[in-house]
Amino acid sequence: MKKNILTGIRPTGNLHLGHYFGATRNWVLLQDEYNSYIEIADVQALTDNFNDPKKVRVNVRELTIDLLSVGIDPKKATIFIQSQIPEIAELTVFYSNLVTMARLYRNPTVKTEIAQKKAIFGNDGESVTYGFVGYPVSQAADITAFSGELIPVGEDQLPLIEQCREIVRKFNNIYGVTLIEPEPLLSPFPRIKGLDGNEKMGKSLGNAIYLIDNEETIKKKVMSALTDTNKIKKDDPANPDVCMVYYYHNLVNKEENTKKICEECKMGSRGCVQCKKELIEAMNNFLKPIQERRKKYDDNKELFKINVVHESDKTDEILNSNTPEVIISGNSRGGQIRLPYLRGFIRFNGSKKYTEEHYNLDKTDLYVSYGIGTDNIPVRLFNHPSINLYRLRKANS
Repeated sequence: MKKNILTGIRPTGNLHLGHYFGATRNWVLLQDEYNSYIEIADVQALTDNFNDPKKVRVNVRELTIDLLSVGIDPKKATIFIQSQIPEIAELTVFYSNLVTMARLYRNPTVKTEIAQKKAIFGNDGESVTYGFVGYPVSQAADITAFSGELIPVGEDQLPLIEQCREIVRKFNNIYGVTLIEPEPLLSPFPRIKGLDGNEKMGKSLGNAIYLIDNEETIKKKVMSALTDTNKIKKDDPANPDVCMVYYYHNLVNKEENTKKICEECKMGSRGCVQCKKELIEAMNNFLKPIQERRKKYDDNKELFKINVVHESDKTDEILNSNTPEVIISGNSRGGQIRLPYLRGFIRFNGSKKYTEEHYNLDKTDLYVSYGIGTDNIPVRLFNHPSINLYRLRKANS
C-alpha cells in the first residue's frame, strides 16, 4: 500500500528556480510512488501578509497553474486549498492547547524567520503575531488531517516536523493512539542560490529567476549575475566555483557543455559575456516547455470557476472577492411553504435573500437546490423537493 505524503507551498508569488529545483521537481517524482497531497497554504500565507489578502487570493490560481506546468498531475496528486478545509482550522485550535508559547519561540525555524522579517515584526520581533509564531501548530494540523506519513522537507524545516511529532505524541498520550507520527523525507536536492550569490533564492531578496520570466527578463537578470570578481580581463583565468553563471549552467545546461565551460573558464579562454549569452539561451530552452504548458492552462477558455456553498446568502461575499461562472448552493428549502405569487415565505438564516432555483447575477449563474427537507415546521406545502444534477458543457460558439 502506498504511503501518504503531504507537502505544501504558500501562494505569495509565482514559482522560481529555487522552488523548482529545491522542491517541485522532487514532488513530480514522488507522485508516482506515494499518495501525494499538495497544499496551497493560503491561511499560512496570511501570517505575514495579513495586510494584503488580495495578493494571497490572486496567487492561489497562479500557483496552481505553476504546479500543473512543472508536471504535477491531478490524476496522481491531490492539490487542495488550505482555507477550504475547515477541519484544519479546527485541529489547529485543539492542538494549540498541547504546545506552550515558550516551545514555539524556541523553534529554530520560527526564530530565523522572525529575524528575517524585521520590516513586519520589528528589529527584535516585538511586533510578531500569535498567528506567525503558531504556524507550526497549523502545519501539524495540515499533516495529521491527511494522515501524512512522510513529509518532504529540507534540513532547515526539520524543526517544524519535530514540533508536529511532539504534538502527535502528546495527543496520543492523552486521548489514545489516534494520530500518525510523521517522518521527514529529506529532499535530495539542495537549496538553490540566488543570482547575487546569496545562499537562498527568494522574491524578497530580488535575486530570483521565475518560471514565467520571458526572454528579455531572463537576459537582463543573467547579465547582472555575480561572476568571479578576480577576473578583470576577458582572458584572465577564473574560478567557476564562485561564479553564479557557471552555477546556473550546471542546473539547465547539458553536462558535456558545462565541462567545456569549466575548463575554458579556468584557462582564461572564455569571457564572461560569452558565458552569459550561452546561459541565456540554455535558460530559455529549459523554461520553454514549462512555459508552453503554463500557457495552455492559463489560456484554456474551457476551464471555469465553480463555487459550492451551503448557504446561498454567501453569494454576495463570494462575488466581492472573485467572479466564478457558477455558484451552487442549497439550504433554502425553497422557502418551505410556497403560495401562488408569493413564492417561498419562510426564510432561514443564511438563505434569506436567495431562495429561488436560479439567479443570473451579471457574469455568474447561481443555482439553489430546494432540497428535500424541512426546518422548524415539519411541513412542505406547494413546494417540490429537488435533488439536482448539473451537467456542465461547453457553450456553442
